[in-house]
Amino acid sequence: MTITGTQVKEARTLLSWLRPQLAARVGLSIETIVLFENGDRQLSFFDASIIAGTFESAGIEFTAEHGAAGVRLRKPA
Repeated sequence: MTITGTQVKEARTLLSWLRPQLAARVGLSIETIVLFENGDRQLSFFDASIIAGTFESAGIEFTAEHGAAGVRLRKPA
């Protein structure tokens, strides 16, 4: 799965997670999170998958509607 820095930032905001919280959950440095969110660094497929999976487990859905990547909270079943 390809995710963007903007999606990561939006997902963190929806969950009220700070960068240190995300970094601890996924095993990456805060600096890596900051650089990725700012568009100054790419992530490996592995690291992007871990981040995406962590957010998905917390109720985030990654979207690509009308050609724009986004995020939203999963609706309760």
